[in-house]
Amino acid sequence: MNQTIKKVMFSAVFIVLIGSNASAQGMPVYDNTNFISFAKSLIESAKQTSQLLKSVEFLKKQKENIEKVNNVIKQLKAVRELAKNNQKLFDIVQDDLREILNSPYIKPDEVNRVSESFNSIIESSLEGLEFIDQVLSSDNLKMTDAERAEVLKAKELESKEMVAEIEAKTRRYREIIAFRRMQDKINNRETNY
Repeated sequence: MNQTIKKVMFSAVFIVLIGSNASAQGMPVYDNTNFISFAKSLIESAKQTSQLLKSVEFLKKQKENIEKVNNVIKQLKAVRELAKNNQKLFDIVQDDLREILNSPYIKPDEVNRVSESFNSIIESSLEGLEFIDQVLSSDNLKMTDAERAEVLKAKELESKEMVAEIEAKTRRYREIIAFRRMQDKINNRETNY
């Protein structure tokens, strides 16, 4: 009887398992070595991603530093150009103005006008230099490096315009002197009729 009971039980279990169309075939089996290697690779990927983010942040800071240095270089170039233009202004005024004022063909009442026209340009140049000094040294203006570079560029253009203006005035006064010299030679020539 024991055997019949075993056969009946075995048959019942067999029928139940085959007849029920089970959707699962048993307990899932995990391979621990694959799971551990997968977890290790995820951790390694997270470390690499973290390192990449740190690298990106570092590169952003370096880009900002390069932009700051670039702006400082632009400022230095603009300041150097301003200094060169102002030196040129002073040289023109020192040498050429003396030559013009010492000319016998400039009338005494014109000396003041000539001096005042050159002085106004020099005073404007000096005011520009004082403003540049304030822009570069004062934190009260709260300017970024890019804004300072723009201001310096604008002042550089102004100084170039001043140099051009003073050169034009010098040229004009020299032409006046040359005209008056020629006029004097014509008026004071000896006639051999």
